[in-house]
Amino acid sequence: MSFTVFNFHPHIATAIQKSGYTVPTPIQLQAIPPVLEGRDLLGLAQTGTGKTAAFVLPTLQRLLDGPRKSVRALIVAPTRELAEQIHSYIEKMAHLTNLRSAVIYGGVSKVTQVKKIRAGVEIIVACPGRLLDHVNDRAINLGNVEILILDEADHMFDKGFLPDIRRILKYIPKKRQSLVFSATMPKEIRHLAEDILTNPATVQINHTQAAASISHALIPVAQNRKTELLKNILEQKGMTTTLVFTKTKYKAKSVALQLENSGYRATSLQGNLSQSKRQQALDGFKSGTFNILVATDIAARGIDVSGISHVINYDVPDTAEAYTHRTGRTGRAACTGEAFTFMTADDDKMIKLIEQTLGKKILRETVSGFNFDAQDKNATPSVPARSWNKNKTTSATGAPKHKRAKAAVFGVSTFSKR
Repeated sequence: MSFTVFNFHPHIATAIQKSGYTVPTPIQLQAIPPVLEGRDLLGLAQTGTGKTAAFVLPTLQRLLDGPRKSVRALIVAPTRELAEQIHSYIEKMAHLTNLRSAVIYGGVSKVTQVKKIRAGVEIIVACPGRLLDHVNDRAINLGNVEILILDEADHMFDKGFLPDIRRILKYIPKKRQSLVFSATMPKEIRHLAEDILTNPATVQINHTQAAASISHALIPVAQNRKTELLKNILEQKGMTTTLVFTKTKYKAKSVALQLENSGYRATSLQGNLSQSKRQQALDGFKSGTFNILVATDIAARGIDVSGISHVINYDVPDTAEAYTHRTGRTGRAACTGEAFTFMTADDDKMIKLIEQTLGKKILRETVSGFNFDAQDKNATPSVPARSWNKNKTTSATGAPKHKRAKAAVFGVSTFSKR
């Protein structure tokens, strides 16, 4: 099956071909036809499944006929990074169509955004708060919106944006096409979808299942020794590009600073950063200036970086679905990846829920010199543990190859120190 099956306009088909797309992903294959038909859609899919193309490409096709310099499609995203990612993708796929997009979010000048809108755009990609600011200032007219897309709706709920979404709905026509994409379906998102979707097509692509190309391991450790363990692993494991997840923005900043002070090329992505600093961190991670990015779940939304070799859960996430999202940042595009989770005795309940989602027990690894504190010894591994010590390394001389059957367990560190 190729993209030719969708019969896209030659301008869009050319962009698809130049981008190197050949075979649609499952969500693209199932979502694009009903969107092209003008149907509402509820899409359930995890990160890395190709859902951006699943709604951008048919939206461009539908907008080719009709007026220009009027906002006809509105895409709402929970974070600045995700909004920028969607906007950049639209620009790449629409450059031959004369369809124009503007991106709107807080933390940057309103004046620049207003100038772009008044120059005439057909598509707006926006975060809810700044969008409402422009609407209240009468800088944006949403009265001609034909297509509404809510991306990562579950994280709209996480960030408290659902009241803003309902306010936005009051400014757009009731007669429209609506698409809702979400990785999980909490009851609040289910109710929202029921309110705004009419007879929708539903596409569900293993939205709670982890990719088969990812290997998973748990490492028991005392809470106060996590950073020490992280440095130990970075020294001994063969990691090229690693994403580290923490629960709080303060911890993300602290861990990144400790790594940087130890000579690693590390940075953080968290809510306390200005937009320019956030973009600098993300661009540096993409370019290889940094090969360790420490982030929170919310800040990491919108990260679209290929070739991430490892994900490390410095803190166990609050839900099994969040675990799937975090680990889905590696093992993409037919590559393999590894996910390590630092487990304290208090994490046993959530680990069991994660294992239920995975459908299997996660391998326990013990690192020499690290384990639970004495009071934590009741938390014993439920599957056989694999151990490795800090002196055991391979004689390999380069970064590990990603397209391999199994990621290397013992590798030479590729994290250069200054």
